[in-house]
Amino acid sequence: MSSPTWTPAALSSEARPVSGRFWRLVEAQHQISTLKIVDTLEEQALLETLLEESKPVLPPECKGLDYLLATPFRYGAIYPHGSRFRRAGRTLGVYYASEAVETAISEMAFYRLLFFADSPDTPLPANAAEYTAFAAAIETPRAIDLTTPPLDRDHAIWTDPQRYEPCQALADAAREADCQAILYASVRDPGHRRNIALLTASAFAARDPVERQTWRLRLSASGVQALCEFPKARIGFTRADFGDDPRIANKL
Repeated sequence: MSSPTWTPAALSSEARPVSGRFWRLVEAQHQISTLKIVDTLEEQALLETLLEESKPVLPPECKGLDYLLATPFRYGAIYPHGSRFRRAGRTLGVYYASEAVETAISEMAFYRLLFFADSPDTPLPANAAEYTAFAAAIETPRAIDLTTPPLDRDHAIWTDPQRYEPCQALADAAREADCQAILYASVRDPGHRRNIALLTASAFAARDPVERQTWRLRLSASGVQALCEFPKARIGFTRADFGDDPRIANKL
């Protein structure tokens, strides 16, 4: 399949405003991991400060941002593996999130399974793991949408489950066109609802997450089960929901 060629000028003409809440998941232990090795909250605050100072520098547009929003934009550290809209190496950061919390959960479920698939002799964990889902308010006057004409004509390329180079080239051109975000269909969500890739932290409309939920994800031979107590919700995924991806087939 040949790669599409979208010039910065062509992408600039397709840019439009986008705003809304977009969801992302992190392991819940990020909130308490340092508390395990100190005696007081004051000591924890000092340790967190020392750890923050040891990390790569954040770009100026991240000043004042909650670390959950700012972390993907840290420069200086080598990005070990390329992702859909970010090349490997010392590359500019990309913040990935989903329009629906269910989509963010399906993305996390897939990559957790992929993590264990990369270590075939490692059994799936017996217990459910706890995650924090958080929504960020995003507002930008310049975003491109790969799910609408004319960019959707290359839908099969944008949604390739493993080949990311065309999407990375598109992100390069989008940056040249001063676009701040890319909307695209989730490959891992069975409903293929939209994700967003923020190319700059300037697109955040609030400095802190605007909503949080606690989810528990359990990986098992029958699939993935996700539970939330408030608001009460449950989601289940089977191998078929992930398109029988050969990389995780041996885990389900």
